[in-house]
Amino acid sequence: MSVESASIGSISCGEIARAVERIGRRVHQTPVLTSKTLDERCGGRLFLKCENFQRVGAFKFRGAMNAILQLSDAEKASGAITHSSGNHAQAVALAGKTTGVKTCVVMPSTAPAVKRAATEGYGAVVVECEPTLAARERTVADLIAREGYTLIHPFDDWRVIAGQGTAAWELLDQADPLDLIVVPVGGGGLLAGTALAVEAKSPRTRVIGAEPAAADDARRSLSAGTIIPSGDPLTVADGLRTSLGKRPYSIISRLVNTIATATDREILDAMRFVWERFKIVVEPSAAVPIAAIINGSIPVQNLRVGVIVSGGNIDLDPFFAGLIHKWVESNA
Repeated sequence: MSVESASIGSISCGEIARAVERIGRRVHQTPVLTSKTLDERCGGRLFLKCENFQRVGAFKFRGAMNAILQLSDAEKASGAITHSSGNHAQAVALAGKTTGVKTCVVMPSTAPAVKRAATEGYGAVVVECEPTLAARERTVADLIAREGYTLIHPFDDWRVIAGQGTAAWELLDQADPLDLIVVPVGGGGLLAGTALAVEAKSPRTRVIGAEPAAADDARRSLSAGTIIPSGDPLTVADGLRTSLGKRPYSIISRLVNTIATATDREILDAMRFVWERFKIVVEPSAAVPIAAIINGSIPVQNLRVGVIVSGGNIDLDPFFAGLIHKWVESNA
């Protein structure tokens, strides 16, 4: 199949290749790391695509930059807006800063202060709202009506989906051939983009999603054949709490057959394993695919497996506060 021939929903597989060219040197080509210890534990050969080394510390910068670069001159002049309390907020802010496009981020009042400070540090105007999806969407709609902003949705946006797919495109160049690529899934933008990239570049490779067992709406949605909202799940993988978007679902439901899960304890154990063995910082959401492989939900025996490590942004204040407290107590 040629890159240009396949079309799913309202986006072509070829758009991933165009996104690769479009964002070019504006994004980092992130490294792929391996571990003999992890391979021995799982029985396969794993290749970790480390998007925690991407700009803003997460894959989100790819989609945000791809979307910003496709704004018309009039849209650039009016500015872009999004709603997010995490990595997408910082991604849109930095993409706007590097391209000269003013940005506004609607952020819930419960967002960590460190994330708000980082978003503002990249030049975005942050508007606070109540911590509900309805409040986010209402605030965004009001600001668009008043200021003329263009919305860059965190995941339910074809431009964002295409940008996220460039991570898998790179991975296939770096570690081809792969039997599987495993991707965390929340809103579905990364999983949908990965599925399109693989369909275009390596159709023999299977794509599997991974999500927390406490927030398994993607698994249930695929089984039911329709989107089942996640509600307000409680999971340590806070980046994966959101429900699937309609656009990502239209791709995932056609190109992805399996969504695996891991418990919060398994996620934290996998996160610690990566910190200890790879000597890198990853956030809980990024550890979910590794947890699902380690717990056996995704069999990888004798397979070559790519894993998208989605990000490394974590609030380290409680971690270091605990260390300091323990040190002071033990040396009092």
